Amino acid sequence: MQVPETEHMIGMELYATTAEGIGGILRQEPEDFVVNEISGWEVEDSGKHLILELIKKDWDTNHIIRDLSRALGISQKRIGFAGTKDKRAITTQRISIFDLSEEAVNKIHMKDVQLTPIGRYRRSVELGDLLGNQFKITMRDISLEKDELKNRMDIITSEINAMGGVPNFFGIQRFGAVRPVTHLVGEALVRGSAEEAAMIYIADSFKDEPEETRIARDEVKSSRDFGQGLKTFPPRLRYERAMMHYLVEHPGDYKGSFSMLAESMSRMFVHAFQSYIFNRIICARIQAGIPLNQAIEGDIVCFKNSDSLPDTSRTQRVNAVNLDGMNNLIKRGRAFVTAPLFGYETEMASGIPGELEAAIIDELKLQPEYFKLQEIPTMSSRGQRRELLLNVQPQFQIQDDELSYGKQKVMVDFSLPKGSYATTVLREYMKVEPLKMS
Repeated sequence: MQVPETEHMIGMELYATTAEGIGGILRQEPEDFVVNEISGWEVEDSGKHLILELIKKDWDTNHIIRDLSRALGISQKRIGFAGTKDKRAITTQRISIFDLSEEAVNKIHMKDVQLTPIGRYRRSVELGDLLGNQFKITMRDISLEKDELKNRMDIITSEINAMGGVPNFFGIQRFGAVRPVTHLVGEALVRGSAEEAAMIYIADSFKDEPEETRIARDEVKSSRDFGQGLKTFPPRLRYERAMMHYLVEHPGDYKGSFSMLAESMSRMFVHAFQSYIFNRIICARIQAGIPLNQAIEGDIVCFKNSDSLPDTSRTQRVNAVNLDGMNNLIKRGRAFVTAPLFGYETEMASGIPGELEAAIIDELKLQPEYFKLQEIPTMSSRGQRRELLLNVQPQFQIQDDELSYGKQKVMVDFSLPKGSYATTVLREYMKVEPLKMS
């Protein structure tokens, strides 16, 4: 079954399931996408950091942290969180605020935001301080009759169960749903062309953008008149505008223009390019008929940590001697087959898996040292391994869609480990354009 062009662009070249999709759309209402963070750690009675439960509706995580810091009159650096959450959704997560009283929080009133102090802790909440997320998601506007809808859902769920999960693709959010260029910027940076990278980020337009935005980007792409671009680019494109401001003041310093972005955001470009390569390697393995939930000689596996999550810092190569033992561990959920997030120190597989990995790297004409980014070392990435399979066991219910007369909705529940994407599960069911899931 053909995947949408946008997904093909980000390395998701196939579906793992063979049944026809159900169609539909996501996020007609924020209530259709409910995310509850699974923290895995207990708060305490004392500590410098106040721990709060944050429930937000239709808020971007970074925006709410910015507005919360302004309301409290404190630096954003005093606020910690474990992971960014979807904007058009209702999400629950923990945050920490350094050296703040509960009374100060009680004075904060923000639309569609609920802040509840739940204790204190000896350190701040940091990125990655979670086990995963629990999702309750509603897919709406489905035109199938209920019997056919249930049949397709059952078949796809059965295929997912038989595979042990779904491919652990990086979802469209990693690359940009409306404008998937993040990995293209990363590739240009890795290849040493800051100018090309900056021009892609500032000026490459996509058909799903508003017309005024496409026109503004196209004009800058052809003219490279960044002063004029500042007059035509919408204010909401603040990152592009910040880079253009820099280039007006420092003509030709494309490398320096990236200093206008937060370091965490700049690193995402190279990470997105690594994600694209990873997605393609998964597809190559599936196309070669090699299971994702079973190791073969040459594979590199990682092992389960104390939180029952894959620990990619502990790996072992599979050979003829340990093959049966490794597959026994994989079957019991104690080990996981991996693929590379290619960087300057990435451990590569051997045998047939290694040939598949090398074929993608060779096609892209990449060398490990490219990822050192000598001129912008803060963007360097040594690389690592990542598990191929996303273990998931979806549960679903079918009901009439009260927002679309005569159509159906499906409510699906599942949990995922941190660093994975709900859309990689839902795309197997829906098989629609990514914008219908964003």
